[in-house]
Amino acid sequence: MTQTLALSSEAVGTTEKKAPLRRSLPVFVALIYTAVIIVAQLVFHRHVTDYVGPDNDDVLRLVEVRDLLAGQGWFDMMQYRLGLDGGTLMHWSRFIDLPIASLILFFRMFFAPEGAEAAALTVWPLMLILPLMFFMGLAGRRMAGVEGMHFSLILTAFFVLLSPRFVPGSIDHDNVQLCLVALTVAMLVDESHKPRNFAIAAVALAIQLGIGAETTPFVAVVCVAVACLWAWDGTPFAPAAKAFALTLAVAVSAAFFSLVPPRFYSMVTCDNLSLGFYAITSAGCVGLLLSAVFASHLPRPWRMLVLAANGALVFATTVAIAPQCLRNPLADLDPMLVDLWLSRVTEAQSIFSIARTQPDMLGAFYATSFIAMVVCSFRMLRGDRTRLHAVLMALIAVNWIITLVQVRGAEFATLLAIPPLALLIAELRRVSAADTKNIKAAFFYVVTALVSVPAVWAVGGGVIANRSMASPAKAEETTDCISKEALAPIAGLEPGVVAAASNMGAPILRFTPHRVLSGPYHRDPGGMLAELNIGLAQPQQAETLLRDSHVTLVAFCKGDPQVELLSERSPQGFYAQLSAGRVPTYLEPIAASTKPEVQFFRFKPQE
Repeated sequence: MTQTLALSSEAVGTTEKKAPLRRSLPVFVALIYTAVIIVAQLVFHRHVTDYVGPDNDDVLRLVEVRDLLAGQGWFDMMQYRLGLDGGTLMHWSRFIDLPIASLILFFRMFFAPEGAEAAALTVWPLMLILPLMFFMGLAGRRMAGVEGMHFSLILTAFFVLLSPRFVPGSIDHDNVQLCLVALTVAMLVDESHKPRNFAIAAVALAIQLGIGAETTPFVAVVCVAVACLWAWDGTPFAPAAKAFALTLAVAVSAAFFSLVPPRFYSMVTCDNLSLGFYAITSAGCVGLLLSAVFASHLPRPWRMLVLAANGALVFATTVAIAPQCLRNPLADLDPMLVDLWLSRVTEAQSIFSIARTQPDMLGAFYATSFIAMVVCSFRMLRGDRTRLHAVLMALIAVNWIITLVQVRGAEFATLLAIPPLALLIAELRRVSAADTKNIKAAFFYVVTALVSVPAVWAVGGGVIANRSMASPAKAEETTDCISKEALAPIAGLEPGVVAAASNMGAPILRFTPHRVLSGPYHRDPGGMLAELNIGLAQPQQAETLLRDSHVTLVAFCKGDPQVELLSERSPQGFYAQLSAGRVPTYLEPIAASTKPEVQFFRFKPQE
């Protein structure tokens, strides 16, 4: 008996020693994967000549951070050098500007200003790989043990390597949003329903709302899922529901008051955190919190009625305060902007546009997440961890539906597909390993692992379509109109107002002191319309439009896609005439351009 107790005590001691190791395992494994990925990213992108990502959003984010470091107020989100007189009120978040600005200040202790920017913009996206890997590894471990963790990390590694969001220079907010989505999922898949996990998920959701509106549908579905879990389970789930509702109410309040200036407290916008999203979220949190406190003991049918009443409260709040947010925030764009700009933005393409222009990419954008939804549906029908897979199904589905309308949702849908697919791969591997002679089991294991990687679909689509896998050359790759060297001729001139194609807007802000009329941002409709009308107008009318917009300089890039489009639409227009070499008398060429692809002119209105 004594010997048995001694052995038991020794076993307990061993277990206690191993417990911290088991808890820290996802951290160590994520570190290993992250180190490999960072090395791969640096090797793959070692020949990149610019430290800022190629996306216009990356460039304008740097401009915004520079303005913050130069003394522009925390609450002042005006981009004074973009758009018509007075500037453009941007919808981006200081939650992203602050860490990037902090990194730049840190590296200024060791480098010159430009070197500090280069170091910060290289480090920032690479830093985000570790939390993404850890959160996805944690989700995989909670769902399928250590084996599931490794498969989740492998699939996430492929995701990171194929995504443009985690390469050096990518400082737009999508990479942070992806990390927060992963954190939310890692907390929700813990089937013990610990209140702490739901509180952490709530904080992640509040930060997402504070960063941008892209993940608003995801946030809404998570909130609905938590409310449904409470209505179904009642008292056992009440602590988690209360922790979630209370934490989200406090966190979203903190985000609102830390980002929105007092003069805008009553303003409703649908592309960032404002009174609209704040009121809707708060109403839902208050309803769920009160329900969890006072109605958890009621029978399930009554809890369902309470849930419906909460839904009615949230809907009524939306209709009363932010009815415009029930539709697409871009629905009010001028038809000219939709035709000449939005419909040609790659990330805004629908599945029909992708099928017409890039049919070989349909599988890469849609297949993996669709398979994950099928897997979740099948498990739900079998009664296999129904609650878990119902939540995952809803989260994947909302992003997959967004991807049908705008392909920008594909990355979120693909990331969310990883946990259920990792669980399935882990199970198939165990079946295959248990019977090594079972060819069928091995076949399904290998095929499932392959179809879970979007790159396999992309390669397969390219082979079927008999197309080269090389990406089509972008305008900036074939025509150098936006580099520092190309814009050097106007960098030293007295600050003025530049009329240029919208794709040149952000680089001009970055490399010169001038204001630009147009940038590819829906918050600048007036400036974009002014520039488009100038390009389409005949030279005599264009002179009047240039004068009315107080333009002092014209930057012209013949190879810019927008310039080509406007020249085709209006053969006698301003851009078409410049493309043909016919320069109006009111434009004075600026000499010493180092790049023949771009021309600069002073605007000299005729008396």
